[in-house]
Amino acid sequence: MKDAFGAPQSLLVLGGTSEIALATARRLIALRTRTVRLAGRPGRALDAAAAELRARGADVRTVGFDALDIESHESALGKIFAEGDIDMVLLAFGIAGDQGRDEEEPLAAARVAQTNYTGAVSAGLVCAGALQAQGHGSLVVLSSVAGERARRADFIYGSSKAGLDAFTQGLGDALHGTGVHVMVVRPGVVRPERAAETVPVAETMPAGSPVGARFAAARSASARFAAAPLEAPALTTTPDAVAEAIVTGLRRRSETVWVPGSLRAVMSALRHVPRPLFRRLPI
Repeated sequence: MKDAFGAPQSLLVLGGTSEIALATARRLIALRTRTVRLAGRPGRALDAAAAELRARGADVRTVGFDALDIESHESALGKIFAEGDIDMVLLAFGIAGDQGRDEEEPLAAARVAQTNYTGAVSAGLVCAGALQAQGHGSLVVLSSVAGERARRADFIYGSSKAGLDAFTQGLGDALHGTGVHVMVVRPGVVRPERAAETVPVAETMPAGSPVGARFAAARSASARFAAAPLEAPALTTTPDAVAEAIVTGLRRRSETVWVPGSLRAVMSALRHVPRPLFRRLPI
């Protein structure tokens, strides 16, 4: 059960090597989370993540989990819940893919969709059912603002996140009133904490303000972001910032969390840009 401050005492991470997930686990351990289960593909990265969290005082165990092996989800995840209640599930797995390659190789594109959407639907439903059976808990799903509107640069990845986002919202409605809290998290471009890492954890699409007279601001913001995407503080974030937003969202029992918060207004505008104009935006 959550403590008096609303912090979960037990955490299950699906995608146990995710930098955002590990940053979240660190914050939660500092807030008295004592049991952590890291589910992911077995290997040195997963073992290292577990060792680091153990050093922070948590009881940590790794669990074999493959997002693409949907037939194993009910069994593998069911065993975790059979050991005791889980206060929070963080669904943090996903792949960005390679847009150019994926357009030329349909099987590679399908792998992105199967991992980010099909695997998440399967695992999400298994965990949601277990949380409902125990009568409490939070399911937090890492989506992306890339799913808000498909863009030429990453529409395969973006479409998979759009499906995941819609699924999570619907699942939250289905579980409303059951004691289970569902929260979708929409980060912008996530800058790695370590400078040596250059691949973003999540991607976003820039935008501006509402329709009509504000389109010029939208186009200006988009152009600035495209020119230096990792230098636009209003549209980018870090794993630690996402983790902080997740913890705050848990305390408030939020249903949707944007990171940074300014993206809510930015994406509200981009959704209404006419397609002929949208195609010309440098995003």
